[in-house]
Formats: sequence, structure tokens, C-alpha cells
Amino acid sequence: MFSREIFIVGCVALFILGGCTSENQTDREVKSNVSAVKKSNIIVILADDLGIGDLGSYNQYSKIPTPNLDRIARQGMRFTDAHTPSSVCTPTRYGLLTGRYAWRSRLKEGVLWGYDPALIEEGRMTIGNLLQRNGYQTATIGKWHLGLGDKEVTDYSQALIPGPVSQGFDYFYGIPASLDMVPYVYIENDHVVAQATNTIKGSEKARHGGAGYWREGAAAPEFKHVEVLPTIANKTVEYINDNARSDKPFFIYMPLPAPHTPWLPKKKYQGKSSAGVYGDFVVQVDDVIAQVYQALSDNGIADNTLVIITSDNGAHWEPTDFEKYGHRANGKYRGDKADIWEGGHRVPFIVTWPGKVAPNSVSDEVLSLVDVYATITALVGDEIADDQAEDSFDMSAVLLGGSSESTVRKTIVFHSLLGMFSIRQGDWKFIDGVGHGGFGGKKAMENGIVGQPPGQLYNLAKDPKEQNNLYLKYPNKVAQLKAELELQKEQGATRF
Repeated sequence: MFSREIFIVGCVALFILGGCTSENQTDREVKSNVSAVKKSNIIVILADDLGIGDLGSYNQYSKIPTPNLDRIARQGMRFTDAHTPSSVCTPTRYGLLTGRYAWRSRLKEGVLWGYDPALIEEGRMTIGNLLQRNGYQTATIGKWHLGLGDKEVTDYSQALIPGPVSQGFDYFYGIPASLDMVPYVYIENDHVVAQATNTIKGSEKARHGGAGYWREGAAAPEFKHVEVLPTIANKTVEYINDNARSDKPFFIYMPLPAPHTPWLPKKKYQGKSSAGVYGDFVVQVDDVIAQVYQALSDNGIADNTLVIITSDNGAHWEPTDFEKYGHRANGKYRGDKADIWEGGHRVPFIVTWPGKVAPNSVSDEVLSLVDVYATITALVGDEIADDQAEDSFDMSAVLLGGSSESTVRKTIVFHSLLGMFSIRQGDWKFIDGVGHGGFGGKKAMENGIVGQPPGQLYNLAKDPKEQNNLYLKYPNKVAQLKAELELQKEQGATRF
């Protein structure tokens, strides 16, 4: 007789097909049940710079009302120890789609820009490719920010290949990079919708008012920054409406451009929070996600859709922002976007799947966004080749109520904007450098900080705010974690 844990993992592939059967059923009965039920749809919504402390379900003192996300969290599972592989956007997106840490690619620090070539290597599988071969129609709608073409793009009138439609997606509609990066154009599949024949001026770097910030540069004539988030919402709802009754299930990867700067809430959302323009923009993000769920409900497919909602890194919320509003966008955690500290990479992670993922459930399992790949692979009953998704771990048993006696991940690696590394093992977190490794931290990384040790060690169970550096007190732990980090960097994979 199988143990309960083994039975749960073995049933994972059948759950996506309509539910697991008793271990006493015959193979013929199982196959009959499988063939009779349509596979579940899958949607991954990746917010941009949304902090774990922005949501009421994670922070009861949040100054931002997020009623829809809070309701959604109650309908499914909320992870409290979920992390992005990097504390900035491009490498996190690479990690999520490929199941591989981005520092193994050519991108060793920073992010891509709007004219940069594709980061995902030729022949590398993405979640889109995985689901295509499992009978899904696939789409990505939103902010790509993983590069386009095989060299620096100088002519946007040409086909933008490699790009989303050559990297696992049947359909793409969105923008090339962040909403504050040129060129300001929409792309559909592999061509721009309208050429960037205009030039717009950059806006001022105002944090608490005005129109937010974007860089000067090329833009399509009708491009309006304030309309990008509503456009992505409308395109996603339209895609759901058009494909809800298809014989093939769909996968939507929806990388939002918000609440990343420029903070541009539409008029109906202005003044709805107590955290300024940023907070109002988060309110709009909350409503956009509600529109997706409403479309699922209107089409009668909400009960047959797995939805994952998360963020690409922590919020860009500085100490002056807290002083002004009293809002902790990154919760109790130290640091913010770009930093190696927890505030840079600990993010909300919510999963709903009616009848499969238990409502009102909370998991403290340590999870990285690179694990989405292996988890979805298990849920559709596929397997990962040895040269793919090298850093992705299967969390499907956690989602489906499996045993929590031991953690799935033994270690997890983090990477900052400036390329600073950190490794977590159990409650211990080692940072291989000084300072935060984020915006403005280059000098500290290069020269150290007077009076401080050359690295950092924290016990997150006792010190979740990373205030007490134990580097000098526990040299053996430092040596052990540093050696493990170097091993994982050198061996090229962590899941085997």
C-alpha cells in the first residue's frame, strides 16, 4: 500500500484533469476518467513591484485597500515565505519562465532595456513551450522585458524574433520592457502595432505626486502611459472570452506593468488609498485582477482554472515613503526593490484552484518563483529533461495538501540588482557581501563598510528584520553556507 504522501504526488497529474481516483481503481477506470474531463486552464499573474505588505491579507495595517486580492487569498492558499530569485524584474521573469536562475545566463547584474536582444537562450524550454506540447493554447499579455530579437533592436519595423511567439507563446500583446523605458510601443505577436515615430519628453522623478516618471525617447503616436494597464486588462479579458469554450485549455502569462513607476492611477482610483499615488495604483492593480476573475466566472470556467498571483520583486518603497504615509509596502522586512535583504525578494504568492487547493489555507513552505516551472510540469503530468529548469522544485504536493513534515527546498539562492549573492538554508541566511546590493550600493560592495564584517549572517526565525549580523559569532556556519553557495554556482543546477 502506498503512503499518503506518495499517493498525493502520484495523483497530481490527475487532479488537473478533474480529480484523483482511489488507489484501488483499475487502470482502465482511471484512463476513462482522464479522457472524459478537460484539462484545467492556467493563469500566472505577475505584478511589477507589488510589496508583500501592500495586501491586507498579508498586512492587517496596510494603508491600501485590496479587497479583491484579499478575497482571492481566502479562496485559496497564501504562501508566507515565497521569494523571487532576483530583487529586480528581468532576471525574475527569466527564472519564472525557464525554471533557471538568471545569473546562469549572460545577465550577471541589472536588467535589460527596451532595445536589448532576447535573454532566453535558443532551444531553452519555457513554461509556454511545456504547455504547448501538452495541448494548451498559450498567450502572454503585458510587460515582456526579456529582450527581443537576436541582436540589439535598431529597427522595430522588422519581425521581433526571438521573442514571445518563438519562445512558447501562440499569442503576445504588450510592451517591450518597463513602462518607464523606451520605446513606448505596443507589440502584437512579433510586430509593433504602430511605429515609434514620435519623441516624448521624460517626466520628473516625483515620488509623491504628479504623473510619475518615465524616460525621454521614441513613442508611437497614440501611446499613452496611463492607458497601458487598462489595455492589458481588456486584452486579457478579451482572450478569455474568445477561448473559454475552445476544445483546448489555455495558459495565460500576464506580467503586469504595475505598480512599477510611473505611478498612474486612473481617475476612478485616485484618492482610494492612504498611501499616495502609489497606493492608488495598487488599488487599480487589485481591480485589474478582479476583472480577470470576473471574466472566468462570466464564462463559467472559474472552477476549472488554476491561478497564481505574485510579484517580480519587492516594492520600490523608500524610508521617506514610510515616513510620509506610515505604510510598510514590504511589511516588516528590511530593504526594498533591488536589495538582497528580505524586502527585496520576499513577495506575496497566492494560488487558487477550486476543488484542488484548499480555501483559507496558508503555507510557510520556502518557495522561489523558479519553482513555478516544475510545479506546473508535475500538474500536467510531464517530466523535465536534465538540461532544463535546473533550479526548479515541484511544489504540487504542497498545493494539494501534501505532507509538510519536511521542506521541498533545502536551499534557495537570491541575487540583487548589483549581482550580490545570498543563500538561505533553513532559518539561516548568508549574504556574500556588505550593504544591500541595490540602488546606490556599488561603493559599499566594492569597498566594504568601515567597522563591519565582509559578509552577513542572519537567523530569520529569531531576526526576520535582519538587524543582528551574526557573521563573526558563527564562523563555521558562514563557511558552510559560503561553500554551499559556491557549489551551487559552479555545478550549474540545484534540483538534482
